[in-house]
Amino acid sequence: MDLRRVFAAVGMFSFCVVPFASGQAPAAAPAQPLAAIPYSPSLDLTSLDRNVDPCVNFYEFTCGGWKKNNPIPPDQASWSVYAKLAIENQQFLWGILEDDAKRKDRTPVQQKVGDYFEACMNTQAIDARGDKPVLPALAKIDSLTTRPELEAAIANLHHQYAGSFFFGSGVGQDASDASLEIVELAAGGLGLPDRDYYLKTDPKSVKLRQQYVDYIQHLLTLAGATSVQAQADAQEILTIETALAKASLTRVERRDPHKTYHMMTVEQLSQLAPGIAWATYFQVQGAPGVAKLNVSQPEFIKAVQAELNIEPIEALQAYLRFHLLTSAAPYLSEPFRTANFDFYSKTLRGIPVMPPRWKTCTQAVDRQLGEALGQEFVRRTFSPEMKAKTQLMTEQIESAMQHEIENLDWMSPETKAEALRKLHAIRNKIGYPDQWRDYSALEVLPDDYAGDAARAYRFEDARNWHKLGKPVDLNEWGMTPPTVNAYFNPQMNDINFPAGVLQPPLYDPKEDDAPNYGNTGATIGHELTHAFDDEGRQFDDKGNLRDWWTPADAKGFEERIDCIRNQYAGYVVVDDIHINSKLTSGEDVADLGGTLIAYIAWKKQTAGETLGTVDGFTPDQRFFVGMAQWACENERPENQRLNAATDPHSPGFARINGVVSNMPQFQQAFGCKAGQPMVHVPACKVW
Repeated sequence: MDLRRVFAAVGMFSFCVVPFASGQAPAAAPAQPLAAIPYSPSLDLTSLDRNVDPCVNFYEFTCGGWKKNNPIPPDQASWSVYAKLAIENQQFLWGILEDDAKRKDRTPVQQKVGDYFEACMNTQAIDARGDKPVLPALAKIDSLTTRPELEAAIANLHHQYAGSFFFGSGVGQDASDASLEIVELAAGGLGLPDRDYYLKTDPKSVKLRQQYVDYIQHLLTLAGATSVQAQADAQEILTIETALAKASLTRVERRDPHKTYHMMTVEQLSQLAPGIAWATYFQVQGAPGVAKLNVSQPEFIKAVQAELNIEPIEALQAYLRFHLLTSAAPYLSEPFRTANFDFYSKTLRGIPVMPPRWKTCTQAVDRQLGEALGQEFVRRTFSPEMKAKTQLMTEQIESAMQHEIENLDWMSPETKAEALRKLHAIRNKIGYPDQWRDYSALEVLPDDYAGDAARAYRFEDARNWHKLGKPVDLNEWGMTPPTVNAYFNPQMNDINFPAGVLQPPLYDPKEDDAPNYGNTGATIGHELTHAFDDEGRQFDDKGNLRDWWTPADAKGFEERIDCIRNQYAGYVVVDDIHINSKLTSGEDVADLGGTLIAYIAWKKQTAGETLGTVDGFTPDQRFFVGMAQWACENERPENQRLNAATDPHSPGFARINGVVSNMPQFQQAFGCKAGQPMVHVPACKVW
């Protein structure tokens, strides 16, 4: 079980940026270090559109040129500064993997990453096997003739395969006592991205559901079903998933950690879903004797039991068969891979063509053996000096946050004391883990890609379940070192910055402090502010779900965050779709607060220095341009619609204009006047 899937279901991690698809292939396989790959400086003057008044639309002023010069590659749903850096990182990893796949004198780590990559690249062998890797599991599903047999089979499917079979399970920190690892049971079992995809009645939603049914039918036909049977099964599967969707919490509801925390005994769980032998289920997962667990969505588990009771056995078999096939499709022969891509990438996200194989395989190694591959990446790209500089910047921004908390005029001394206690307890994890993960128990073969993927899933699933009853590993990371992203974990009470995001053009030690603090500094501030956003503020310094706010202070916080929600709800994403600001408010608060404390830290860092105008920009202007240029992006309308429904991040234009329009420091830097769009009234400020 990928723990992030469980966290996503119960709403834990706060990520910095939106995940993206892989980008355009280069002409030849690179083997050079990142330093040899061309990049723009931290302040990219070619990205500007000087025909736009920065006080009217600062995002277009800073990113208009970039958008014109950087069309979306054909294998991308969107294209951004972050995505370009991610591809540069992937190109570098590609060179490492090509070498590790061929060389003779390999370390055990190099053998595993090299052989996994080689197996993935060998599409001829993958295609020759067709659907053979899943035939035993399909035969087992076909042999189920009674409801008890089918209900028992769910445990084995969860243990053996990565598919989403009705619900998800795993081990995570107890929200009330973050020092404990407990069992989590989460909602799951949907093939569409969100519950609302099943429930909306507008023409686009109706059409998309039909396209989903067509995909299900196609996949079942590829696995041997007749066209008539596949068509009937597809409708039954949609019926089952719609019932599960109706019982699911919305994404906004999942932002409230109290709504996803329901501790109960196994006996109480058995009352919700008596058809599943839960003691046996947990024993199969490798966790015998489970007594208590968190059932994140009890009403959903009731709905699962209802579906297991009322749907025909044949329909339930079809549901399991499809979810096995759709999860395995990327590891099977070309017809399965293409069918999966055509729906999930082309239809849902508007991506015209499949990415080149080297990207798919590099991402696969990073996903399954990320800390093994990450060792090679870090050794070549992230020096001790870079780590020390980032650590210093983080400490300065934390000091700025302390100053802001101490001087808030709306917060009582009692709540301030708790907030400062939490701030001082935050752990900064920068670059890479202190101790690398041990993959020695994972078998990787150079000619068995589907087998490698299945074994990697079981290895990670077993590693996760093995945590139960042991002390929480505070040094564990939820991202691999090459990842171009960052996150805050409220239960760990830590901020995490992989080496991959601390590279030019996002962070360039050769540049002056203004753009570096505007870009990377604001990102650090963003993750730090997540500790005090609408979700993070509900956890204390130890990562426990505890209300440490006075009622008056909690009311004051909500009034201030409502200002931001009202502002962002007015932004249009695409068509007539507005930002769902109740979903994005945590990220919006973090963007605004993070930029402010990064600005304060930069001012303190450069106090006493004589800072002149460079390239026609004052130091303050360079800070804000540097801050804005990380968000330059182009995005396909299909992807905009999907993200508007599922992504807790606002689109790039809102993340920049929404922030600067609330900052007097920006308005003074660019001479913006009252009444101009980049002067929001009233000015919103939380932290």
